[in-house]
Amino acid sequence: MKKTIERHQAILEFVRARDASVEELCAALDVSEATIRRDLTVLAKQRRLVRTYGGATAQVGIHEPEASLEERKGAQREQKEAIAQAAAAHVREGATVLLDGGTTCAALARHLATRADLHVVTNNLLAVMALANAPGVRLTLIGGELRSSSMSTLGPIAELTLGRLTIDAAFLGADGVVAQFGLCEASAQQAWLKECIIARAAEVIVLADSTKLGRARQQHWTPLLRDWRLLTSALADEASLAPFRERDEVTVELAGAIGVSAIS
Repeated sequence: MKKTIERHQAILEFVRARDASVEELCAALDVSEATIRRDLTVLAKQRRLVRTYGGATAQVGIHEPEASLEERKGAQREQKEAIAQAAAAHVREGATVLLDGGTTCAALARHLATRADLHVVTNNLLAVMALANAPGVRLTLIGGELRSSSMSTLGPIAELTLGRLTIDAAFLGADGVVAQFGLCEASAQQAWLKECIIARAAEVIVLADSTKLGRARQQHWTPLLRDWRLLTSALADEASLAPFRERDEVTVELAGAIGVSAIS
């Protein structure tokens, strides 16, 4: 039963990201066409997806309400701290780095506050608060419209600013990260801003706790069509990590509870 439930969940993750054919689902899940067709029939009866000719698409309106800022601050706090500590080891002195919105990037900012020679570019007001009085950090705030649910800025002004910068390393958060599709976000503006960041960065590092892996419960996507690093928690299970390990462009790094990282 557990295997069937897990397969159904995997199918839903696929079709929430994009329309999927029976053949694509068979190849991705390594099961027979008959099995996939039975699964799609069951999920359609449960109103969890819509059958199409030759495949399936997401049920209109299936997405999670976005968590509040306070909920995010309290969620997976120990994992985020371990990930932030491991991420700080990737920041060299004299570098220009970008910190994306989100509480994990804000945790990383706190680890960078003691650096002696660093340029931090960010749209994350929580990170600004952590770095505003750091004497060795030059701080550039990307302007734009304030998104109060995440205390970050976005929109055309932020995109224009990014177009004038180059970045040594970009640290990105996300509502979810799926190996085949990229970063999942609640708004089109968030997704597009991340795409702009990726285009300007020499190195891309995605910070995601174990609950974000394979999560595709929002409607907008930022593709990751280049080499990138996934920095997640050592608590992540192998089933969640396997799709990332299988992709040549992804380097997986696990942050332990005491900041020890394992890379694969």
